[in-house]
Amino acid sequence: MSKKIGISVMVKRLQRRVFARTIKDVKEGHFAVIAVNEHEERRFVVPVAYLERASFVRLLERAAEEFGFNYEGAVVIPCRPSELQRLLAEQSA
Repeated sequence: MSKKIGISVMVKRLQRRVFARTIKDVKEGHFAVIAVNEHEERRFVVPVAYLERASFVRLLERAAEEFGFNYEGAVVIPCRPSELQRLLAEQSA
């Protein structure tokens, strides 16, 4: 599967989950991700609009390379939680 097709599949799965909303703290138009590295793990709730931002898509590509596309629950992203928090803060400003 090519990288572009793989990311499209991931985005479609995320969008379906947004509409399913089985987790109560994930508001409509958002999805959950878990930033994880060797020593720490932190869960974030991210607006769907971030799926259109190149820097966030690069993180999803890293996740796809490391973990694949077949998963249940929150998307696990291989990065320091502080890195993801910084990226989200920069993008929301």
